[in-house]
Amino acid sequence: MARLAAGLWVSAYLHRLAAEGIAAYVLRRGDAVAGAVAVKLATRDGRARAFGRGWDPATGARAWLTLAAGPAAEVDAVLAREAGRDPDLWVIEVEDRLGRHLLDTPGLEA
Repeated sequence: MARLAAGLWVSAYLHRLAAEGIAAYVLRRGDAVAGAVAVKLATRDGRARAFGRGWDPATGARAWLTLAAGPAAEVDAVLAREAGRDPDLWVIEVEDRLGRHLLDTPGLEA
């Protein structure tokens, strides 16, 4: 199965979040076709989680895995290191007090 271009996935994700009233911003634009995507979820209490696509070791399926969790500044540092290693990386920030990111929504999950 062919993978969806990163830029197209990001656009669809931002529209889906907006439809739910969830604020989201592109912090870093990566390669429009083959770039990886990292999603930072900021819960407005000074804490955050970062997610990236990878392979779930338990199932072997593609999934959104937690890259970092904790104080927002620490999560930002992890994402900065990731961006330093991958110039094609997209970084999306989602702000939601309730912790919604919609990455488990059908069509967005993997």
